[in-house]
Amino acid sequence: MPDSDTSATSQSGAHRLPQGAAEVVEAALHARRSVRAFLPQPVEPALVERLLAAAARAPSGTNMQPWRVHVLTGAARDRLCDALVEAHLAGQAEPDPGYAYYPPQFFEPYLSRRRKLGWDLYGLLGIGKGEKERMRQQHGRNFRFFDAPVGMIMTIDRRLEVGSWLDYGMFLQALATAAVAHGLGTCPQAAFAEHHRSIRRVLPIGEGEVVVCGMALGYPDWAAPENRLVTERVPVREFATFYSA
Repeated sequence: MPDSDTSATSQSGAHRLPQGAAEVVEAALHARRSVRAFLPQPVEPALVERLLAAAARAPSGTNMQPWRVHVLTGAARDRLCDALVEAHLAGQAEPDPGYAYYPPQFFEPYLSRRRKLGWDLYGLLGIGKGEKERMRQQHGRNFRFFDAPVGMIMTIDRRLEVGSWLDYGMFLQALATAAVAHGLGTCPQAAFAEHHRSIRRVLPIGEGEVVVCGMALGYPDWAAPENRLVTERVPVREFATFYSA
């Protein structure tokens, strides 16, 4: 008999999901969102490790598994956060010359989507146009992992190519979805990449690794206004083309 936390396996070796699993998986995908306020409730280390083990089932080319994860809690998390907040307030952001998360110039339709997200979030927080200092303070909350008790820094070997970065994205999605199933929330955070120098001064991350992003993990504070943000998605027919003949 298979273990209770594993899927059944047929004689052919194929995995079978329990009845109703499709609805559960789809519900987790739809429920996932970027959480920007967390409760102080700690997350058990065993649960963090369980989530990472599940996410590591993500596909990767020739099973290379290019992800590297630095998990921080307690005093270690606080030391990194203090260093990053100080760097942020001092305007010491420094992009990695080998990694640009965003294009140098936004263009449509991506520019409009980006702007809508920003104004929808600021609207929930009562931040108006022109309130640059409040915007800077809100951006700075990234470097506290939005008060999540678990902070993760994601890195990848600099020698790997774009295909491994694609694999990394699938790992991050798997981790975020698995977290939802346990009542947890996450926020993938590109903001950390521009402070890779400050991160390297706190964590033993060599120049041979690229800081991909950070990720906050914890129990969401659903009473916080920023967590009411639900981002829109374009219809499938807007981004997918179907061929049948």
